[in-house]
Amino acid sequence: MLTASTTTNHNGSSNAAERDFSRVTVSVQGRFMRADHSEHDCVVDTMSPFDAVVSCSTRPEVGERIVAYLDYIGRIEGTVTQAGLRNFTMKLNATDRKRDKLSAQLTWLANKHELGLPEDRRHERLTANNPASEIRLDDGRRYPCRIIDLSVSGAAIEIDVRPAFGTMVVLGNMRGRVVRHFQEGIALEFTTIQPEEAISQYT
Repeated sequence: MLTASTTTNHNGSSNAAERDFSRVTVSVQGRFMRADHSEHDCVVDTMSPFDAVVSCSTRPEVGERIVAYLDYIGRIEGTVTQAGLRNFTMKLNATDRKRDKLSAQLTWLANKHELGLPEDRRHERLTANNPASEIRLDDGRRYPCRIIDLSVSGAAIEIDVRPAFGTMVVLGNMRGRVVRHFQEGIALEFTTIQPEEAISQYT
């Protein structure tokens, strides 16, 4: 069974842990934003708490800052260290606490098939019977929208505008961030799990 550790040495650096932790195969889907704010779908093939190898259809520049949102893992950010035709490697910028969390997440992902663990299914999505709503941005702008479906952890909404990837918005009284764009609108991930009564007004 794979285990992970990010113990720092007496000088406070994590170089020893970085050497000891080999990348593990995770094959998780996600979406990332380049320095020019363009957004792209991706798959992270292998990853450690210190770096990740990302497959995608675009080729970022070495030294470019990348922000990504990954299934099961959440938000990561870092700098491109190598770039090929179909993938790139990014060195992750993270606190020791974040690396410890990544270590646990990667251990679970690497072992879940061996252990027979169930898939980490997303919360059940419900169709909105009262779909009319609006989103509010932090600068006060408001846009009408129609809720396609939602759960206690996120929502898909039909809307004419496309706030940038990672933008914080409020849907009704539920705060979240934009994690995907699609043809009809955007997908939101709520910052906290919402109580059932918060979504019951729409379903």
